[in-house]
Amino acid sequence: MHGSRHDADALLTAIAIQRDMLPQQFSAEKLNAEQVSAKQLNAKQFNADQLSAKQLKQINVEVAVFPSLVHIPLAQNRLENTPVAWGAQNMYIGEAGAFTGEVSGPMLVDYGCRYVLIGHSERRLLFFEDLPLVAAKFKAAIQCGLQPILCLGETVAQREKELTESVISEQLESVIESAGIDVFNQTIIAYEPIWAIGTGLTATPEQAQAVHAYIRRQLERHSIDVANTIRILYGGSVKADNAKALFAMPDIDGGLVGGASLNATSFLEIIKAAQ
Repeated sequence: MHGSRHDADALLTAIAIQRDMLPQQFSAEKLNAEQVSAKQLNAKQFNADQLSAKQLKQINVEVAVFPSLVHIPLAQNRLENTPVAWGAQNMYIGEAGAFTGEVSGPMLVDYGCRYVLIGHSERRLLFFEDLPLVAAKFKAAIQCGLQPILCLGETVAQREKELTESVISEQLESVIESAGIDVFNQTIIAYEPIWAIGTGLTATPEQAQAVHAYIRRQLERHSIDVANTIRILYGGSVKADNAKALFAMPDIDGGLVGGASLNATSFLEIIKAAQ
């Protein structure tokens, strides 16, 4: 039923915000559908020592990194003319104006960003980004030519109350209602179970698959074509030792990698698992 979307490359993304990433270390390795570590995959290492552009093409994996804002120009410098794309971890809804401290979508485009994370769990929880704001950021990303990676996920308390599907549905439907379903042809979704990130709890491949399948069914209510072709990434502590089992699930199309992307060897093993 969903076979057509597997004609596209799997997507691995990574986010990095650690302050210990020295400029010379930050490199081609970070992309996020959630956290590829830029400090370990510099352009030289990426091409010569780890995984060549030719090898990446052969295994049909699309790789992107999401460095912290101040490192985006460095990512552009290191990653241009490589197979690795880059994006931003956040953006503001406005294109111009007196919004001190904010960064607009057109600014990100100027620095070669292809993607932007929208609605990441830390933005929702720590910075109180509510459903209308997430939807507005999503629309703003589309309007300026960025490809949003829309993050969805539930907390441990919500999961324990068996609210996973209602939470996911509310997060997804609020964006569809605001932006429409057609723009999801230009969108990637990332499921990040907050309860399985840094808590010591682990989602099994079957648990992750169940939610991915639910997301796809929700999309089918609006567009069968979108549901069949959209890529849904898993972002709950993807590691080298669980990546292959996760990516074997029929509705998991790649990973939004966190801490494991801070180690180039580990991240490259995850890339290989996606082929």
